[in-house]
Amino acid sequence: MGDALRALAACVPADCCRGSGARDPRDMPPDRTVDLSGRQLRRLPAHVCSFRELAKLYLSDNRLSSLPPELAQLQNLQILALDFNDFKALPQAVCTLQQLCILYLGNNKLCGLPAELSRLQSLRTLWIEANCLGRLPDVVCELAVLRTLHAGSNGLRGLPGRLQRLRELRTIWLSGNLLTDFPAVLLHMPFLEVIDVDRNSIRHFPSLAHLSGLKLVIYDHNPCRNAPKVAKGVRRVGRWAEETPEPDPRKARRYALTQEDSQEGEAPVLPSLLLPPSS
Repeated sequence: MGDALRALAACVPADCCRGSGARDPRDMPPDRTVDLSGRQLRRLPAHVCSFRELAKLYLSDNRLSSLPPELAQLQNLQILALDFNDFKALPQAVCTLQQLCILYLGNNKLCGLPAELSRLQSLRTLWIEANCLGRLPDVVCELAVLRTLHAGSNGLRGLPGRLQRLRELRTIWLSGNLLTDFPAVLLHMPFLEVIDVDRNSIRHFPSLAHLSGLKLVIYDHNPCRNAPKVAKGVRRVGRWAEETPEPDPRKARRYALTQEDSQEGEAPVLPSLLLPPSS
């Protein structure tokens, strides 16, 4: 999931039962948040599924490979973090959480996503980076209000043409895949604001100057022979980008992430991510 979520999770009490008025593990946390990250869990504690009003559930960095059907009881859940676990398939119960806005699935062993994921029509942010995806699952193209897609560090060689249906999509991260050509579908998505194709095998970039919404393109670490042409005011991170020094791509990516999260109101801007690394 990355540094941004780890910094965010640090703001959440480590003890999910800690808080004013919550003394018993069976009590609903007053902030409607449960954080069980980094507990080496192999199963979800049963009492968590009784918190019907729960809004945020962090299960990152455990040993989970399944979730109980009772998870479907959490119909008020808005954020679910399942990254850094051992999932080979997405549990069906996740696809019933129709209020879900943000879903973190990165750093698992997923080779696909179920068609039932299309039920999550409130989903705005989807992280599926660092899995075993050889192609972008078709169901992603059915998430009508998706704004942010993180699909880096997989085995993607292209993107489906149906992706242009996602007219709410603003940010797409494709770093560390197997792209040899710039995905043609992105040329038909003028509403995109951030495109990251860092660390691929793209040898030539078409002009992106017609993408009227574009604000940032990261194309570093590609064997390209040209820099993509962009409209005035668009930031480029990569070889031959500008005469002036460009920021480190990782810092640019983190900056864009904190901006988008703060705009969605799901997380505070994290100043520590914007500071240069200490020498």
